[in-house]
Amino acid sequence: MTLALRELLEKEDESLLHMVQEIGSGENGFVNGLNSSSMEEFSSKVRRNYEMARSINLPDEYVPQTIYWLYHTGKPVGYGKLRHRLNEKLLESGGHIGYVIRPSERGKGYGKQMLAGLVKKACEKNISRVLLTCDETNLASRRIIEWNHGELSSIADGNCKYWIDTAARLE
Repeated sequence: MTLALRELLEKEDESLLHMVQEIGSGENGFVNGLNSSSMEEFSSKVRRNYEMARSINLPDEYVPQTIYWLYHTGKPVGYGKLRHRLNEKLLESGGHIGYVIRPSERGKGYGKQMLAGLVKKACEKNISRVLLTCDETNLASRRIIEWNHGELSSIADGNCKYWIDTAARLE
């Protein structure tokens, strides 16, 4: 599989807009904050996320977060969010990592590879353990997390919490 994980740039192209539009508003707890009706709106959101990754004009209740695009043979197939640290809200729901694969590309193993790449990026940012949360009924996401050596720590109110030791994943 020819896959590449690339960090969001300050300016992005229309192929990514089409992907986030296909993803829609999000599902299963993933919020697609990049969904936009126009290139102008998308460019504004991309610029804001570029700043967020660098803690520029970051409100107190937010944490730095880096967006990564997953490409297969040059075509964007999904994206992920890596939060550099957790706050109380993210400890309950959201965690360090969120990811989504565009609907037309699901069922091809991209989710497993996306999460593996994001765990590696977390380790590069000196995050030793990452928290992932998902809906208890989202069996596809649970399988992806467990395939990436996620250890279930709790299930409460329909929400699963998994931890992954990032350094162990690089061995």
